[in-house]
Amino acid sequence: MKEKTTVGDIIKVLEQYAPIPYQESYDNSGLQTGQASDEVKGVLLTLDCTEDVIEEAITKGCNLVVAHHPVIFKGLKSLTGRSYVERTIIKAIQNNIAIYACHTNLDSVHNGVNAKIAEKLKLQKTKLLTSKPHTLMQLAFFVPVENTDKVLGAIHKAGAGQIGEYSDCSFQVQGTGRFLPSENADPTIGEKGKPEQVQENRVEVIFPAFKQPRIMAALLESHPYEEVAHYMTLLENGNQEVGIGMIGELETPLTEQEFLTYLKQHMQLSVVRYTPVGDKKIKRVAVCGGSGSFLIKDALRQGADAYVTADVKYHEFFDAEGKLLIADIGHYESEVFTKEIFYDTISKNFANFAVYLSEVNTNPIRYT
Repeated sequence: MKEKTTVGDIIKVLEQYAPIPYQESYDNSGLQTGQASDEVKGVLLTLDCTEDVIEEAITKGCNLVVAHHPVIFKGLKSLTGRSYVERTIIKAIQNNIAIYACHTNLDSVHNGVNAKIAEKLKLQKTKLLTSKPHTLMQLAFFVPVENTDKVLGAIHKAGAGQIGEYSDCSFQVQGTGRFLPSENADPTIGEKGKPEQVQENRVEVIFPAFKQPRIMAALLESHPYEEVAHYMTLLENGNQEVGIGMIGELETPLTEQEFLTYLKQHMQLSVVRYTPVGDKKIKRVAVCGGSGSFLIKDALRQGADAYVTADVKYHEFFDAEGKLLIADIGHYESEVFTKEIFYDTISKNFANFAVYLSEVNTNPIRYT
């Protein structure tokens, strides 16, 4: 019998790839309509969820639409069909179609939206353009020497100690722990009312801040003491796995005009808005899908020769100051390939239903 896959199963895989806590505070990623317990019959992948996309899902027999942009972005106060958002939601609910959005959390992970642009441009030696602070925590705790491996194994399994491509990372140093159990205590080592000394390890690990509850649960469950001495610190360190934008290098330097032609070919563009070109060579390229003008100065600081993004305002083009080629390729155009990330992630994990890339052009902007 074919194993049942639920909407919740799909969500779990997507959120392992792009955790919800990495979304911006203003965002509304997550399940927008439908129930996590619904069985998946087919999945349609899109940049935007519109009425036409829901109609396409109905035609293709899909009861889950995965979109990059949330259709419910600001609070809805009614569902009367007065706007495209309300009509889209009504049609989805009437046809039992779940809508899930994976937005700025996918923008923020190192293998997300900006990595896809870098892939299309064949950039090498890529790294995040900016990293997010306050997304990492450090845990320090004290444990008897003989119990160290058991406790470490438990918290590593819960997600502690992953640093880039290295797992099970920790630091420990041995010392003497001293304590005096009260008459109401139930000591694992020692006796009530008698001072005790134990050879202990002080252990330190780093982990993503959103994993704190499960790591604390693993620590308390695996530790032999009834009172576990520990402390946690929210780190200022930038997380090299979480941030906005990406920067890398072209294999072969191009003139600015050659780069614009290269950009149009590889991103399948009909038009590009850009700053005046000269004789400068383009080697180091920064990218940011969607509205990315706020990263122009970061691109300059990182030594970028060109910056590819969208939604740049008139006066913001002046910020290049002749040192940076700014190429505004359009919001839709910069993120349309995000569907491929969804496709690869879902198809790799599930094979018992159809997954489609939407054929609807949801770009609200036309060019002549």
